[in-house]
Amino acid sequence: MSGRAEQHHQHRDVTGGWLRPSVFGAMDGLVSNFALIAGVAGGTSDTKIILLAGGAGLAAGAFSMAGGEYVSVASQRELALAEIAIERRELQRHPEEEQAELAQALVDQGAAPDTAAQVAAQISSNPERALRVHTQTEFGVDPTALPSPRLAAVSSFLSFAVGAILPLVPYLLGVADLWVSAVVSCVALFGAGALVSTVTARSWWYSGLRQLLVGALAAGLTFALGNLIGAAGL
Repeated sequence: MSGRAEQHHQHRDVTGGWLRPSVFGAMDGLVSNFALIAGVAGGTSDTKIILLAGGAGLAAGAFSMAGGEYVSVASQRELALAEIAIERRELQRHPEEEQAELAQALVDQGAAPDTAAQVAAQISSNPERALRVHTQTEFGVDPTALPSPRLAAVSSFLSFAVGAILPLVPYLLGVADLWVSAVVSCVALFGAGALVSTVTARSWWYSGLRQLLVGALAAGLTFALGNLIGAAGL
């Protein structure tokens, strides 16, 4: 009999890992810039203005996403570090009470009191291991795996930019027809939605169609508004 535990089934990554924020960042850039380009194209046929608007939308959105993500993740990291420091001081000042607290947490999870006490004692024998277990148990944070603000900012910038540039590609290649940009955007929307199905319980076609409809609706409404403003000569 193998010493390794038999694995009967596998679970999908419910946190999404890197895939979820990357795909959603790209979809955000795609939907917002597609809608912006459609709105401007609804009010003018000047390709230079459309390119300017699309390029500005890409840059503004990507830098905004990067800055917002950096501040958000940095604040989250700083809060986690402050709580970790508090827990470290408690483990140094009151090791017995913290060990008893851990044992009780194990009992609450279903362990027998004697077993819980033994496990808590073994964990507490190593200060860094004890810190990691306490922080994970008490507020769900691993001190060795805190998020990086810089990585989050760069990832957000790149994913948004990738999505936002797709509606611009036909114009950059000299094709000045909105319908070509719309086809490229719709295909990308469906593909991105289908990709999201890998981290959800929905089928690929359902997720793809849902994202396609949401993006097309946003672009259609913005185009109508731009057309209305253009017709009014504002």
